[in-house]
Order: sequence, then C-alpha cells, then structure tokens
Amino acid sequence: MNVLLIDGHPDEGRYCSHLLDIYERALPSDFDVSRVAIRDLSFTAHLRHGYRKRTDWEPDIAALAEKLDACDHVVFVFPMWWGAEPAELKGLLDRLFLPGFTFAYHENDTWWDKNMVGRSADTIITMDTPPIFHRLAHGNAIINRWKKQILEFSGFKPARILPLGQVKFGGAEKHAAKWTAKIEKLARSIKQAAPEKKEPRLDRFLNAGD
Repeated sequence: MNVLLIDGHPDEGRYCSHLLDIYERALPSDFDVSRVAIRDLSFTAHLRHGYRKRTDWEPDIAALAEKLDACDHVVFVFPMWWGAEPAELKGLLDRLFLPGFTFAYHENDTWWDKNMVGRSADTIITMDTPPIFHRLAHGNAIINRWKKQILEFSGFKPARILPLGQVKFGGAEKHAAKWTAKIEKLARSIKQAAPEKKEPRLDRFLNAGD
C-alpha cells in the first residue's frame, strides 16, 4: 500500500511531527511510505486567479501532486489555530486540490465527480480546545469541514478524523499513552472503501486542453 504522510505544522520539531512519527512507526513494514513537511515546500499559498485560470505549479507542488495521485492513503497532521488549519496548509489545499485533479465539476448541473475515489485518508488535529467543548460550542466545525467539504468531497473514503486536545496545561503528557494507542490503531487499520475504483488523475489534469 502506498501511504503519503503530510506534516502540516509550519515549524519543525513540534508536537504534530511527534504524532506523525508515532503513526509512521505503526505502519506495516511492507507499506511504501512517503513523508512531506509543508514547511519544507517552496510555493505561493495564494490561488491568485481562483479557478478562472490555472496558476502553474511550482516544482514542490508538482512533486506532491504526483505523490497524492499515486497514494492509496493520505495522512494530514496539523494544529487547529483560530478554528482552522495553519495558513500554509490552507494555501496548499487551494493550490493542490483543483478541479480536474481531485474533483471535477459537471458542466450542466451542480454535482461533481470525486476523482480521489478508491483512496482513504486520516487527519489528526491537535487543539487547545477540549474536543467536547469544540463539539458542543462550535459544532465540530473543523472536523466536519475536513471530513465532508475537503476529503469526502474529493472522494477519499473513509476519511477518519482524530481530534486530540486539550494539548496545553499538561494535556499532551497526561494523555500520551491513550493518544498513542489511538494513532497506532489508525495506522494499523487502513482500508479503502472502494480500492478497485482508484484511477490515476494527474496526467489527465495536466494534459487537459492539449
């Protein structure tokens, strides 16, 4: 199985990287694993023209697109800041998850094709907000958005979300064993909903209009 790990923290040596280490170590030894840290990528985070015209990919984005297209399973790990992912990660989504690649709008109706079907995803989100408070006060906004409006929208299924909090006030140390067990369970239970439906999408996207 081809697994892509994406560290979404803009700084190195942070707790998110440690959690991704745990996930990576728990993967079966015969898996083909690639790991990318967003802080190591050189790209402009702004989709300046929206979908009106294509903004050419920088080499790092093009290389990541190849990894995403090839993967059977993708993992995102990042902290929640102001109710969302860090700005660089949001910019990466804007630049990478483009119509024609990860999804495709229909010309004559409001529906779309989920081009990443056949692949699955895990997302680990650290937060200083206790998850139960985030659910009761904010309706699990970031969890629902990542699951429904990003990953499942593009066809990743299952799209599992693991919120971990409260990290501050000693929470990371207090819950270390429990959180480690949850992450290891995710890594050892990867399964795509419809692996037979996976198709390469990148070449078709890059050559559209030729």
